[in-house]
Parts: sequence; structure tokens; C-alpha cells
Amino acid sequence: MRILVLGAGGVGAAAAAIARHRDFFEELVLADLDGDRARAAAERTGDARVRSAACDASDPDAICALIDAERIDAVLNACDPRLNPAIFAAAGRADVTYLDMAMTLSTPHPERPHELPGVMLGDAQFAESEAWEQAGRLALVGIGVEPGLSDVFARYAADHLFDRIDEVGVRDGADLVVAGYDFAPTFSIWTTIEECLNPPLIWERERGFTTTPPFSEPETFVFPEGIGPIECVNVEHEEVVLVPRWVDCERVTFKYGLGDEFIGVLKTLNLLGLDSTEPVDVRGTPVAPRDLVAAALPNPAELGDRMSGRTCAGTLVTGTGKDGRPRATYLHHVVDNAETMARDGSQAVVWQTAVNAVVALELLQTGVWSGAGVLGPEAFDAVPFLDLLAEHGAPHGVVEHDPADPTRPLV
Repeated sequence: MRILVLGAGGVGAAAAAIARHRDFFEELVLADLDGDRARAAAERTGDARVRSAACDASDPDAICALIDAERIDAVLNACDPRLNPAIFAAAGRADVTYLDMAMTLSTPHPERPHELPGVMLGDAQFAESEAWEQAGRLALVGIGVEPGLSDVFARYAADHLFDRIDEVGVRDGADLVVAGYDFAPTFSIWTTIEECLNPPLIWERERGFTTTPPFSEPETFVFPEGIGPIECVNVEHEEVVLVPRWVDCERVTFKYGLGDEFIGVLKTLNLLGLDSTEPVDVRGTPVAPRDLVAAALPNPAELGDRMSGRTCAGTLVTGTGKDGRPRATYLHHVVDNAETMARDGSQAVVWQTAVNAVVALELLQTGVWSGAGVLGPEAFDAVPFLDLLAEHGAPHGVVEHDPADPTRPLV
């Protein structure tokens, strides 16, 4: 397999670093608008199979030319989701497999944004699914950690743990600390602003998709491995769109443990208009306020040596177990920053995102996973994915929770 990774930031560089441990690929080209950044990340892997290139990921023609020149089989989109349309289109034109870790962006309902969805996450990609299927091409969308591994957990629970699923609830929390900064997001602030300030989606079988105000329905969820209780709130995320397409359930939600301070910063950015992507004139220069915020904050990919702690991604599934009894199970994946830095020089959050894309690429290369159309991780057998993830030294965990209070583990 010959792979093109577009985007040499934290996740793209981590994907290359992780892939170097495996023998399933012939060549991996790490490409970025900043060719020097791509070259440095490729050289850090110490693997001759990993090369670099300069490429403008907003230009489908440039992407197609690079795909053709490097005889690429699969494109992994490791860029901000605002570049998805160009990369997705280029992969389709070039007739190669496409993977991303975040889907095309949403647009709130113009009149009732906190009740009804407008354009939903991934709508633009799913609209092309029939064309991809007819061409025999695969677009595997949302194959990071969340979405991605969280969706794999939902499929595993449906196949092996539950007879009936009442709710699939993704719950994300961490005890990560960044020394020396009062405020330093551990993932792209551009993407974080997008997903946290947009109206969160909820799916219910009887009502379909609805939305709520940002940061709604707070609950205190007890995370495993000593991370402990963290307040989680509704956030817009792809799992709510993806899971109901392939998993039989009654309800899907996504809640993120942001913390009061982080929520306060996001609300302030929104109040001041600094979350906007529309350029404003700054002494004759057009500048998007959100881009300014991103430029003013430290690069998350470069915070690993200042970070400590763990991040936990997981899926809480409630319903009726195979034994006919009420069941609440939290399938989760905990990653320690010290371990990922020692192993691959990548901080925990970006490593945890990237490893799942690398696992998926290997399953596609070996033919264990195959398909055509625009498909989410739920469309595939979860067992080989979880087995291969464990081979990477990062196995998942399973904790039984109290069916009467699913936020708390059984003791």
C-alpha cells in the first residue's frame, strides 16, 4: 500500500510515527502546505519508507497530481475539516481510497438552531455515497478516536454484549495538565471551537435528529483508571450522525468533559466574536478571528514535553444484555502522555487519534476490512480492529456500570 497523509501537524506526524512500526505499507508520503514541516516530521520517523512533499490541501488539482506522481492507493486526510471537500473530491477523482478523522462541517438551522439541525456533519460526503459505491471506491469517514474508535465500540457492543441498546453515549474525559500555560488546548483550537460552539446533535429513534444549546445536559461521569469524576456536556460530534446508520439503538449522544474554565473561555470567545471564521479588516489585512486565536495559542503538537496525565475516550452503552438483564457498559481507551511521548514522540491526544487511522489502513491493506461507498467505522467488524489496536500496545478496556445510574461504575 502506498499512502498519502495530507497534513503534517500533530495527527499527521503521529500517524507516520506510528505506522513506521508496521510492515503493511510500501511508502507513506507526508504532505503539507509547509514542505519544511513535512520534511522534518518524515525525517523524525527514521524510516526510509516515509517521505515528504509540499502540497496545498485546498487545491484538488494539486492533490490529484501528487497522488498520480506517487502512485498512491489511499489518502488519509489529517487536515482541519474545513479542507475535507477538496481532499474528498480529489480522492474521488483520482479513484483512490479516502480516510478522514472528522467529517465535512455543519451549518446551524437558520431559524431554530437549538431545536433543529441545519446542514449536518458529513451531509456533503454522504450525498456522494452512491457515486462512490458505483465506482467501487471506499471513503472511510470518521476513523480517528472520536469519531472512530468510539464507533467501533458501539458496533462491538451491538454484536457481542447487548440484545437491545437503549443509548449509545460517547463520553470523553482527561486529567491532562500542560505545565507553564494558563490555557493551552491539547487539540486543534480551530476544531474545538467548531464542535463546542455549534448546537450539539442528539438522535432518537422516535424524533430523529434534534439540537440543543451548547454545553447542555451536564452530567458527572466517573472515568476509569483513576481519572475519576468529570462533568461532561453535550457537544456536536460525528458519532451522533454515524452510529444510527449501522447500529440498532434508541438514542445516541456525545458528551465531553471540558471543565468550567474551558467552557468559560469558549463562551468568551463567542461573546467577542472571536470564534468567527469570517475575515475582518485589520488595518487593510483580512483576518479570520478564529485563525487569529489559533495563531496566538501554543501549537498542541508541540506541547507533549510539557504535558502529563491521561486521556480517555469511550462509549457508554445501556440496554439489555445478552443474559436478558439491564446492562450498562463503558468501553474505553486510556492513553498516558508519558508513554506516547516515549514511544513515538507524540503527545497523547494526537497519538490516540492517529493510531486508529493507522489500524484502519492496515485492515484495508490486508483485506480484513473492505467495502464501497461512504462508510463509517460501524459498517465493519469491530473484533479485528480491537485486536490490532492491542498489537500496537494500546488495548481497550471494559468497565461495567450501574444500570440504575450509568454514570457510575459498579463497585
